[in-house]
Amino acid sequence: MSQTLSASTLLAVPLAPLAGALLAGIFGTTFGGNWIGRRLSHTLTILGVLVAFILSAMTLKSVALDGARFNETLYTWMVVGGLKMEVGFLIDSLTAMMMVVVTFVSLMVHIYTIGYMEEDDGYNRFFAYISLFTFSMLMLVMSNNLLQLFFGWEAVGLVSYLLIGFWFNKPTAIFANMKAFLVNRVGDFGFILGIGLIAAYTGTLNYSEIFAKSGELGGLPFPGTDWLLITVICICLFIGAMGKSAQFPLHVWLPDSMEGPTPISALIHAATMVTAGIFMVSRMSPLFELSDTALNFILVIGAITALFMGFLGIIQNDIKRVVAYSTLSQLGYMTVALGASAYSVAVFHLMTHAFFKALLFLGAGSVIMGMHHNQDIRWMGGVRKYMPITWITSLLGSLALIGTPLFSGFYSKDSIIEAVHFSHLPAAGFAHFAVLAGVFITAFYSFRMYFLVFHGKERYDQNPDAHHDDHHGHGHDDHHEPHESPWVVTVPLVLLAIPSVVVGFMFIQPMLFGDFFKDVIFVDAAKHPSMAHMAEHFHSAWAMALHGLQTAPFWLALSGVALSYYMYMVNPALPAAIKRLCMPIYTLLENKYYLDWINENILARGARALGVGLWKGGDQAIIDGALVNGSWKLVRGVAGAVRWVQSGFIFHYALVMILGVFALMTWFVWGDTFLQLIK
Repeated sequence: MSQTLSASTLLAVPLAPLAGALLAGIFGTTFGGNWIGRRLSHTLTILGVLVAFILSAMTLKSVALDGARFNETLYTWMVVGGLKMEVGFLIDSLTAMMMVVVTFVSLMVHIYTIGYMEEDDGYNRFFAYISLFTFSMLMLVMSNNLLQLFFGWEAVGLVSYLLIGFWFNKPTAIFANMKAFLVNRVGDFGFILGIGLIAAYTGTLNYSEIFAKSGELGGLPFPGTDWLLITVICICLFIGAMGKSAQFPLHVWLPDSMEGPTPISALIHAATMVTAGIFMVSRMSPLFELSDTALNFILVIGAITALFMGFLGIIQNDIKRVVAYSTLSQLGYMTVALGASAYSVAVFHLMTHAFFKALLFLGAGSVIMGMHHNQDIRWMGGVRKYMPITWITSLLGSLALIGTPLFSGFYSKDSIIEAVHFSHLPAAGFAHFAVLAGVFITAFYSFRMYFLVFHGKERYDQNPDAHHDDHHGHGHDDHHEPHESPWVVTVPLVLLAIPSVVVGFMFIQPMLFGDFFKDVIFVDAAKHPSMAHMAEHFHSAWAMALHGLQTAPFWLALSGVALSYYMYMVNPALPAAIKRLCMPIYTLLENKYYLDWINENILARGARALGVGLWKGGDQAIIDGALVNGSWKLVRGVAGAVRWVQSGFIFHYALVMILGVFALMTWFVWGDTFLQLIK
């Protein structure tokens, strides 16, 4: 029997992190006089996120076990005509799951930050930012209308700008946060257009009211074209998701955002900001199901991202960038699932990926700390014996990432591959090839990093770049042996490793083939039968794991691991030889398909040239020159002529009168004769 959740309890979920952020951000910094120290700042922010996590877990329990729901407006901001702009919450199984994932990963990142940012001067400011980020993400996922969704959408973008550029004295960090901000504005332009079209044709921003009118939207043409209105709306909304969830070609901001501290890499790029687009499309499934054109577009974009971003991960030497390109590729997998109408599978992979990717990012940060802030995997090796907890948790995260049977990533990734296989859309063939090939590529670059970091010959004393450091302002000595990180770093690794292993096995049946997302995610089974076919073949999580040992993805992953072991452990001269033979391809990958070059030298310069042209030609020449300056010059000329006539001398006026009388007399006498001569 359905129950109603308490509005005050739900309000406490986002407001608790906000309170921690305000206290630490105001009273823990010079802005508020540094009234509270480091210990109290991190205690307040962690307490706020802990409260949010506990309440979120209680909410999920009520939603999943008792059928509780909540969909109410809490505050009406304004009413424009018939359009209501409100703040409200929609709490169902999708929202409750996202709340738990966001708050749990955020809590782990908060605890981890105590150790990682211990020596940083901006310690309190960093805690304020990550708590504010948690508040923004919670407002996004809990919203029941597009206005609040857009507020959360922009808020996470703003706070990510602050976090990526946290070390604002580093030019690379400033470039990275500006790049992230601008690229996301491109996607957000499409997103706001989609929201505007929905508001214009439905007269509402509330989810329930929009979905109730989705049938009407599905039959309307877009004015002046042969396209359906719903197709234009869905593509515009998805362009917003392309920016936020880093899909090709709007993915370019995410790798550069590694310039920020490692904890925000885990927070932004694992469970929160980059998954906002996946969440939004899943929430809007009643609309996307009405447009096969939009779904095909989503399939193609996701497949390109999953495959080609994986290729870039192969050549990376920065430990954080390897994990970053892995994130791009996995976001492509989620997007492919959305295009195949397997929204529940996309959200399932979002959940499993959040745990093991946060684990891998935080594990990478632990390695960076243990290696005295060296990030280059070429100068690591043999770290396993020095950092046993980091080693075993990173191994578990890597096994989950590559889809090892029984690990969480196996159930979600194999379900995506199966969903695409059963899809009837034209783009499904290419997408199926991309996600299958991506399995091999993911396994190869993941274990390339794993082997180079944790196994083989120790190379940490050979690093020629002794000052390549992630932790701003702190040097290091590469001749010191690696060391295990403190407990505030290793405890979050262990706590994230547990769901990375078991959460897929535990939740695949209820989330994909049960009633967990009933009445939340809508799929037209007649047009898009992927989920129905998958349900016919699913028997149990254990049976799926056993069957997985016989499938192509397992053998592709195993081949990727074996090849990486041979190339980097057995025959380390082979990668260099392949690089020499395939130098054009390597150059292409090293330059990231030249997309950054195109953006900076063609699009950015073109936009600058257009702006300069409009400024000089339009603003200076036409507006300032012709209209503004031209008008006053004309008035000045007329006034000058009039001023010459109105001299103020009586004899001038008398002369003018005499001449006027003479002209009139002449006209009366000779006027008729003059007219006849003209004729």
